[in-house]
Amino acid sequence: MREKSKKQLPLMHLTPDHPQARELEAISRILDNEPIIAALVHQDLCRGRELTETGATGMSAEQVLRTAIVKRMFGYSYALLPFHLADSISLRAFCRIGIADKCFQKSALAKNIKCISPATWEQINRLLVAQGKEQKVEKGRQVRMDCTVMESNIHPPTDSTLLYDGVRVLTRLLEALRQRGVKVHFTDHSRRAKRRVLAVQYAKKETQRKAAYRDLLKLAAKCVGYALVAIPVAKNHAGIEGLALGTELERYVELTRRVIDQTERRVLRGEKVPATEKIVSIFEPHTDIIVKDRRETYYGHKVCLSVGASNLITDCVITTGNPADSELTLTMLDRQREIYGRYPLKVSLDGGFASKANLAAAKERKIKDVCFAKKRGLRVEEMCRSQWVYNRLRRFRAGVEAIISWIKRSLGFDRCTWKGRRSFESYVWLSTVTANLITLARAKAA
Repeated sequence: MREKSKKQLPLMHLTPDHPQARELEAISRILDNEPIIAALVHQDLCRGRELTETGATGMSAEQVLRTAIVKRMFGYSYALLPFHLADSISLRAFCRIGIADKCFQKSALAKNIKCISPATWEQINRLLVAQGKEQKVEKGRQVRMDCTVMESNIHPPTDSTLLYDGVRVLTRLLEALRQRGVKVHFTDHSRRAKRRVLAVQYAKKETQRKAAYRDLLKLAAKCVGYALVAIPVAKNHAGIEGLALGTELERYVELTRRVIDQTERRVLRGEKVPATEKIVSIFEPHTDIIVKDRRETYYGHKVCLSVGASNLITDCVITTGNPADSELTLTMLDRQREIYGRYPLKVSLDGGFASKANLAAAKERKIKDVCFAKKRGLRVEEMCRSQWVYNRLRRFRAGVEAIISWIKRSLGFDRCTWKGRRSFESYVWLSTVTANLITLARAKAA
């Protein structure tokens, strides 16, 4: 029996008629309306590089920007991102990758996306906020503020596991030097250190736990000694690779010494080490200890957000340490003036921002209504013009919780998977920019 004749496939791929494809097109138009955004990204990509006319053609600034947005918007890893860019017609069109063009490898994508600095992402966000103001999506007359925590990509820190991290990392670097022909003397104590970590974890008596800690400290100190002897040899006699390994050794020696010091003080001498002096990861040493409402402890950085009535995130501040919310109130208000050229008329804040000094300072800035979710000794008449206005602003503030929940669930705002403080800040701003692009696109579609 003869098969039915099949229709000829179209020569051009058509964009699918799907809500997600239409949203990508709307985001693309928003980016096209601000050509300076691609110029800012291009500056970061060219910084520190010599421009040449020869060699392979790399990613354009626009492609880097758009692939970063796609990665965050859909939650793809660098391993899966190249496949989806090659497989999806809509994503290729959005990222300005031609049908016949070869897609980029994950190494090129990771390297180029990481080149975009936090300052550039912040400038991009301000351009989007300005576009929202021009199109009357967000006027900035009413704003709500709240803080959340983005965690670093680290394991739950204990003194024993941090010491073990130092032992195994220093041993790995020393082994790398040995494989490159550098004569270094050391003994691999990784297995013994791991047994001591388990002994600490399962110790039934305090004397057993301290004995295991003493041996673990002894092993960590030995590894630091091996590394100190190997560093000058690596830097002077092992070429460029040895210099790089020697620099890495220096960094991890310093971090391991800090872990040894805090463990001796806390475990052996019974001191209470302040949070500002503690190190909770030798891989992400910038990580802060954030205690929230005396209930939960997080390891990352506090992030303070300002959100308008349209759900547009107008501003974002990544703090160092664990400052009280009340210390951030005036900073966030003054940044609103930088963005819009004036202070908002109405502000709604979480109860942690409340204080008499902050209320007085806000009123001096001609803000008519200032609502703190918890009064903390303040009267409604001092904050707002009436009880009705206070209740309305209090309900309005609750909306910021929904925005924070959305970006945590959908845009990776709960945990940063990039390494280093600079990359942490870029990660936060990329999530913020992506959220605002989606908000603006949906506002235009409404």
